[in-house]
Amino acid sequence: MAASTPHRILIVGGGAGGLPLAAALGERLARRGLAEVTLVDPSPPRVWKPLLHEVAAGRMDADSHGVDYPAIAHRHGFRFRQGAMTGLDRAARTIRVGAVFDDEGTEVLPERSLAYDTLVIAVGSESNDFGVPGVAAHAIKLDTPPQAERFHRRLLAASVRADLRKGEGGDGTVCVAIIGAGATGVELAAEIRHSTRAHATYGLDHLDPERDIRIALIEAAPRILPPLSEKIAAAATELLAALRVDVHTGERVVEVTGEEVRTASGRRLPADLLVWAAGIKAPAWLAGLDGLETTRANQLLVRQTLQSTRDPDVFAFGDCAACPWPQSGPGAILPPRAQVAHQQATLLAKSMRARLAGRPLPAFRFRDYGSLVSLGELSAVGSLMGGLIGGSLLVQGLIARWMYASLYKMHQVALHGVALVAFDTVGRTLRGGLEPRVKLH
Repeated sequence: MAASTPHRILIVGGGAGGLPLAAALGERLARRGLAEVTLVDPSPPRVWKPLLHEVAAGRMDADSHGVDYPAIAHRHGFRFRQGAMTGLDRAARTIRVGAVFDDEGTEVLPERSLAYDTLVIAVGSESNDFGVPGVAAHAIKLDTPPQAERFHRRLLAASVRADLRKGEGGDGTVCVAIIGAGATGVELAAEIRHSTRAHATYGLDHLDPERDIRIALIEAAPRILPPLSEKIAAAATELLAALRVDVHTGERVVEVTGEEVRTASGRRLPADLLVWAAGIKAPAWLAGLDGLETTRANQLLVRQTLQSTRDPDVFAFGDCAACPWPQSGPGAILPPRAQVAHQQATLLAKSMRARLAGRPLPAFRFRDYGSLVSLGELSAVGSLMGGLIGGSLLVQGLIARWMYASLYKMHQVALHGVALVAFDTVGRTLRGGLEPRVKLH
């Protein structure tokens, strides 16, 4: 008798949830011959998305912190297939994967189909500009490492030009406008201040980073960090003030140009560099995915088992999924946070084993362990062990920053193990004295 074909688990998207899930299932199922686990993603290397603001500010080198999918796949026993998902045939249980091209436009891999028995979609989210005029032409978004590196290069160039102008007796001002004061916007504002201070010590003789680099943080809501508690927002506002970041709340942006930001109240804020961080949505192609149910923000509607509402063989989680949150009230869905994606990945690792064994699938129940927002290398603020809208314990300063850094270490441990992460951390610490504090190119 011919051996039965292993159950095919296809994971699309290798972000904060998809890659750890593939690694866990590779170890627990694929290595034991219980399933065939395949991860699909457009790009071989990746950087943990919550740290893209550090790449944009120049405090992190994307090349040295990126991980390679093929290497992780080999280490954990799953397969990696490069390419972007472009379509779904639920009847045939196949997805379409687009062709892959190199930097010169030569086709490396053709368009192809991949079969599945269980499909897990974890493609994350992208910035939502809400159709505001001028954003597409003039603003930089921080969805990918290339976008973050593009902003960093522009910031360096603008600082060098301003230093030259000031040395010749002209205006040395550089105005940076960040639209959106959620976690990304707040963290980016703080990192830019710290990185420009460091950059000024490397050959910028005339630029005063405190006065000449002007950072404006613009938010439509009455306060910054709208999803988090008022205590966190108030503490973060004080820290931003100490960093000389100008915070403008209650200002809805209606248009941006190459020179300024215009708000509904009539204000015009100068902007030499502009970052849009005011909202997110799931990728638009999910809305037409073979009849699967989606929200207005393109998120796939899922049940508490994380199965899509119209196909039990298709799962979705993380930012691209709208999962019920009954603890927060009728009709509520879970917020797009890395903490949610991590917990959902942990549940799905158990769900796949239950599915193979024919057992009922567990329901997802979110546990909020608090929120931390970084405000530079030596500071952070947040709540621990509290509800999403009112943390029970406020933490800030260096201890909070260490705790924030530990979140990334936990992500690394899930992929590389404790020993390798420990050696890597020691190595980076020892190399610190030989490298500049910020990326200078």
